[in-house]
Amino acid sequence: MTPEEIGQRLVALLAPVEATASVSGGQRYARATVDVPVASWRDAVRTARDDAELHGDYFDWLSAVDELTEGFDVVVHLWSTRHRHGLLLRTRVPRDTPVVASIVDLFPGAAWHERETYEMFGVSFDGHGELRPLLLPPEFEGHPLRKEFVLASRVAKPWPGAKEPGESEAGGGRRPMRPPGVPAPGEWGSTPTPAGAAGAGEGPRGGTPARPARERPARPAPGERPTGPPRQEPAPAPGPEEGDA
Repeated sequence: MTPEEIGQRLVALLAPVEATASVSGGQRYARATVDVPVASWRDAVRTARDDAELHGDYFDWLSAVDELTEGFDVVVHLWSTRHRHGLLLRTRVPRDTPVVASIVDLFPGAAWHERETYEMFGVSFDGHGELRPLLLPPEFEGHPLRKEFVLASRVAKPWPGAKEPGESEAGGGRRPMRPPGVPAPGEWGSTPTPAGAAGAGEGPRGGTPARPARERPARPAPGERPTGPPRQEPAPAPGPEEGDA
């Protein structure tokens, strides 16, 4: 079956549920993608597993995508070990109440995937029964893969590499861009910047002063041998004092 036929088959099986079929990118690795209402999520997964023509008997992975104001897309990938084809099932949950039915009773291997999705995105899985931390310590606050989560480490640590984005070798150039997830200066931190410190965090809420630029030695012209510091000749040994035998 082609990806188009796989998607159309599942849509027909789910009728009268309003499901829509499409094909993902990936060229030869493209997958049939079927969007279903959140209320039909579990039934759609079970249908894809039990239908003889689809036979999505192997659970591959489950995760989510933050779509900002539109909510979260929950996605599962199933594989047919008999027909050697894959299928993506997708549903959208609202941002204020991100809850969807658990599929652990259909695929026990989904337990860790649902725990990780709950931990990283804050999407709850009704019927899971054990949504405890999987990767983060229990005292961790927030959901790191949400797009509004502040990546504090990118403020506290220097950007990797010798140069900030946008800086040239000779200095100047366009203004450096903030990495994704880093708030504007003055919007992060609690320690005020000392007066007159022209740092990246200068503002009412503070930060850390920028480190001074490191002086770099001038590069030699093409064809010119690099010159180092002048060589110091050793001092002559002291001669014999007068009166020495």
